[in-house]
Amino acid sequence: MRDLITSILVVFIMTITLGMVYPLAVSGLAQVFFSFRANGSLIRNADGELTGSELIGQRFTSPRYFHSRPSAAGDGYDAAASGGSNLGPTSAKLIKRVTADAETLRTENPGSPIPADLVTTSASGLDPHISPAAAEFQIPRVAGARGLSELQLREIVERFTESRQFGLLGEPRVNVLLLNIELDKIRN
Repeated sequence: MRDLITSILVVFIMTITLGMVYPLAVSGLAQVFFSFRANGSLIRNADGELTGSELIGQRFTSPRYFHSRPSAAGDGYDAAASGGSNLGPTSAKLIKRVTADAETLRTENPGSPIPADLVTTSASGLDPHISPAAAEFQIPRVAGARGLSELQLREIVERFTESRQFGLLGEPRVNVLLLNIELDKIRN
């Protein structure tokens, strides 16, 4: 009987400690020291309106904006349905989608090689980044739609290109939401 009481007390103490005290302490520390990250890395546009999260991709369809990677998450960029399509390389549905996306991109920038991340989805379907090559590919369209010079846009893309983490992890990348918000700050 004594072992049973000890076991119940240990379960109770561990439940309170690990189920309540520890999570509250970690959440409190996160709010104090990393509040931007702890609250979802939410981004506001030039007018102060909530635009999205730095961590979740969005669909941009206007020619005035850089476009994100395609998304297979739900109806596209749906954080509640995060995940890939699970379509394999021989899937007719995948081939049809990639071919259609590639044809659209060819009309946008004829003669230029299409970066893979403009026609393929990420594993989560929520990737907020594109490669610098994908941003470079879109510069002529965005420059034409906004009436800006391609050189001016290249400079902005370079400013928003993030390097490898710690100099060795990942690849250089451009956050599409942050880049497009910067473009909206330019009045033309």
